[in-house]
Amino acid sequence: MSIKKIAELAGTSPATVSRVLSTPDHRCQTPGLSESIWRIAKELHYLPNTAAQELRKGSTTCPAPFSVDIFLTRFDSLDKDPFFRELYVYIQDELQKNGCLLGEMLSTVDILHTNADSSSHIIPYKTPQLVENEKNSHTPAYISRKSNTGLIMGKCPPELIAFAKKRYSYITGIDRNPTNYEYDEVICSGESAAKTAVEYLISLGHKKIAYIGDCTYESRYIGYYQALLNHRIPLDYNFVYPSTQTESEGFQIMNRILTSNNRPTAVFCANDCTAIGVLKSIKMSKKRGYHPSVISIDNIRESEHTSPLLTTINIPKKQMAHLALMLLLDQRKGEHKECVRIELPSRLIKRDSCSYSPY
Repeated sequence: MSIKKIAELAGTSPATVSRVLSTPDHRCQTPGLSESIWRIAKELHYLPNTAAQELRKGSTTCPAPFSVDIFLTRFDSLDKDPFFRELYVYIQDELQKNGCLLGEMLSTVDILHTNADSSSHIIPYKTPQLVENEKNSHTPAYISRKSNTGLIMGKCPPELIAFAKKRYSYITGIDRNPTNYEYDEVICSGESAAKTAVEYLISLGHKKIAYIGDCTYESRYIGYYQALLNHRIPLDYNFVYPSTQTESEGFQIMNRILTSNNRPTAVFCANDCTAIGVLKSIKMSKKRGYHPSVISIDNIRESEHTSPLLTTINIPKKQMAHLALMLLLDQRKGEHKECVRIELPSRLIKRDSCSYSPY
């Protein structure tokens, strides 16, 4: 399928389509146009490489392109997870460069646990079309392991790992938390990133540091706690605020902090999305003179446009996407059998939201 056809369906020029598909960071002036172009390219199975040309010619010597499904494990939509949305764009770019097809976008709703018979556990695979068909059917459709298809996923619930392995021959995870070598994974340690964030706050003189984020087997929470212990700062559970790490929760939790009599001088958020909500709450607050330092993890694009600019820990999303696909392709070739873990470093991005503590 040609760029010209994609442009026609998207209502734009071939040049714009070419720029979007060749440059993952490109953003069109028309809201939603980039996303529309990627969606149409996926639906038409567009491949901008020689393999696609051979397929269009009907060549029998060219193998079928490798397809990669994406499993969103924390949220059911990219709109709810800015970090993975940016990561997803880089994955798309890597797939295009390597002549691979983007497969289905899955969430935990699509991968269900069947308890009726432990011997017949299998993953129900639900495409949008299948969901539509099942509205008038009481019998779910089950599909066996997909051939010539890999899976890239985020933090996978332990109870779903076995099911994913039954469904896919090739799996790679991208996360901040490593598994116990359950599958190939590319990680950027959330624990190390959290330690860097908290130690930076401590270097600025902060001792009353709040944490907003997931607290359930979460490496970023462990890193927060460990950094305090390393500097002999007692953990105050009144400063720990469990959340699902969304902007709205960050806003609501910061509103609660603002009404407290014992307020922290700094706030460490598990992700930028939460921190953006925190900064908005502080900006709208009438608590004059109270300006806690705020730091987080991810370095999503929006963190460069907050007020004040958000200090954060960079997670190398582009490199993680590249290495995740390389591991899948290596698995497909049978080049390695043991589970591989690649760990990339994080990096502190100093901006305006952190300052020295007067206390």
